[in-house]
Amino acid sequence: MREELMEQLRRVTPEEERLLAGGALERELYTSRREFTVDREKLLSRGRLITVRPHTRFTAFPEHAHNYIEIMYMCSGQTVHTVNGGPSLTLGAGELLFLNQHARHQVARAGLEDVGVNFIVLPPFFDYALELIGTDNVLARFLLEGLRRGGGEISCLHFKVAKAPQVQNLVENLLWSLACPQQNAGRITQATMGLLLLQLLNHVETLSSRGDLPGGMVLAALREIEENYREADLTRLAQERHVSLSYLSSAVRQATGRTFKELLREKRLKKAAQLLAETSLPVEDIIAAVGYENSSYFYRRFREDYGMSPKEYRAEKPLQSKDV
Repeated sequence: MREELMEQLRRVTPEEERLLAGGALERELYTSRREFTVDREKLLSRGRLITVRPHTRFTAFPEHAHNYIEIMYMCSGQTVHTVNGGPSLTLGAGELLFLNQHARHQVARAGLEDVGVNFIVLPPFFDYALELIGTDNVLARFLLEGLRRGGGEISCLHFKVAKAPQVQNLVENLLWSLACPQQNAGRITQATMGLLLLQLLNHVETLSSRGDLPGGMVLAALREIEENYREADLTRLAQERHVSLSYLSSAVRQATGRTFKELLREKRLKKAAQLLAETSLPVEDIIAAVGYENSSYFYRRFREDYGMSPKEYRAEKPLQSKDV
């Protein structure tokens, strides 16, 4: 991260000066409620969907909730977090922590060189990001919806991406765009967040999570669908993870509400629909490209999902990019 940006973030804020002088955390800066729920109206200007602020150092932040999605990024040093009363979690320099808007969260005291920033994000902000990623992206949809919902499916996501330069560059770009607004700043910020999420999907192996998620197995299964939908094989994945097929199948269903086969079928059919709309490939070639060997089965499933045959679907869609 460029030194001029670090210099700005490292500065002691007026709130931190009062803490260093012996003052206590001023809850009224964060909430007007009796319970400690950090209120987005205290932090976000009216009409905005995202902002960024430095993490408050020199005091422990007691257990609280917040009515927005929080993304914390450590620029230097580290912070120690407790989420929903679970074991402590250390967020190191260059790492990202996404928090569900209903998670209970507390942070241990940070020192001068423990420089972090908090992105305050309202759920609708992610709509454009998900559009950029693609609504057929099973893994992205599961992670974002898990963060947006209040049921606690995913209370937090910890990405250990300090050694991922693409991620670091995008976070820095986000900080600059929020700190120094420019023309079309809103769209630029949303697009940058979309690119950041796309990059994070390439680093699922660095991800640890809290909530009702059985370790990284479900994420690995969803990534298998996303990246290898043509030949996706849950049996092979279960063997690689040294668990039984029934255990992994149950874990996927418990976390997503759907079976692995249902999710895979949805991905294949959406990909087929995309190819029908955007290419001139023969239908039989598309069937093979998305992983089906039985044409009759594909035609039946496609009609069930889309209410028409592949040929009728292609005829209804405007020519988008028939370059194949």
